[in-house]
Amino acid sequence: MIRLLLLLVSLLAAGAVGVRAQHLLDWSPEEIKAVGQHGPWPPPPARDPSNKVSDTAAGIALGEYLFNEPRLSGDGRMSCATCHQAGREWSDGLAKARGAVELDRRTPSLWNIGYLHWFGWDGAGDSLWAQSIRPLLDPREMNGGPTRAGELLRSDAALACGYERAFGNTPGTDDERLLVDTAKALAAFQATLVSPRTPFDDFRDALVAGDRESASRYPLAAQRGLKLFVGEANCSLCHLGPRFTSGEFGDIGIPFFVRPGEVDPGRHGGLVRLAASPFNLLGKYNDDASGNNTRRTRHVQRQHTNFGEFRVPGLRQVGRGGPYMHNGSLATLEDVIRHYSEVSPDRLHSDGIPLVRPLGLTAGQGADLVAFLRSLDAEPVARPSPAPLCP
Repeated sequence: MIRLLLLLVSLLAAGAVGVRAQHLLDWSPEEIKAVGQHGPWPPPPARDPSNKVSDTAAGIALGEYLFNEPRLSGDGRMSCATCHQAGREWSDGLAKARGAVELDRRTPSLWNIGYLHWFGWDGAGDSLWAQSIRPLLDPREMNGGPTRAGELLRSDAALACGYERAFGNTPGTDDERLLVDTAKALAAFQATLVSPRTPFDDFRDALVAGDRESASRYPLAAQRGLKLFVGEANCSLCHLGPRFTSGEFGDIGIPFFVRPGEVDPGRHGGLVRLAASPFNLLGKYNDDASGNNTRRTRHVQRQHTNFGEFRVPGLRQVGRGGPYMHNGSLATLEDVIRHYSEVSPDRLHSDGIPLVRPLGLTAGQGADLVAFLRSLDAEPVARPSPAPLCP
């Protein structure tokens, strides 16, 4: 009788394993390699050699205080956190940024921003700290003016102490230098905003390791969507690597007409602004004396094909951070998938290499892609309250 029970338990266990195994699709070596290239996660901390307080505890601490500091704005009411809210995936959930900033563009999420090499929808910033200067000065955003940061750092004892701990000296009288240092501290903080691990990451690691039992816990719909993503739909052409973005720019068929008679030139205009900026990496505020990080800025060229191109966003936390596209014109992930399924080739640049084509997805395929994209979401861990700048 005992032997019979043991045999029955063994058969039931084997059956359960068999059922679980049926929840893993067949994955070719090529597909496993393609999936593996989207990890592992998280990556090592971002370190920007052009910013001497990047990845330093004192610089990060000062940056977090300044990120939440409304006194940096002209009216004392707006901080960086006004538009980049932790509870809204470091964006604001709006289709258009406050004040119709940058030709009616959407406020981008700050998740994983420290790993980029171009910043802003049009790439007008070649460092995170340079990009952080723009909203401080822009009259449509914080409108702080060129002296506000310096005045605040000199007058507030806690911030002055935090500045000295981060930069090694007390705030001086050079307001432009203090504006740049404020932005460098802000960048140091923003680079710590790394999104959490997700169900996809568990599947990716198990698949690469050959752990079929663990991999089989990943939903079938997400598996089918992932197969489309790295295969037939070729989404990983632009959304590649662990961050699911190339960090570069593309024309994906979103109209660049803002209103009658006005267009958003995208990358084409961003390169003009980059070249004109006194804060780009070719200027005097680059902390990397080797000059190794200037090559990308020095050699980038503005092309006709850059018109209407926008930076490819990362897809981590994508299901939690709509609306979508640079102009917030698509409300849901389903709308995004429908756009790529039906995009008109006539809308895309006729010169250069087209990045997208109408996918002609079935309803089921679209639902599978959405299921995969939602597997890139996870609940973030709550950030602790910042410690005092000078205990």
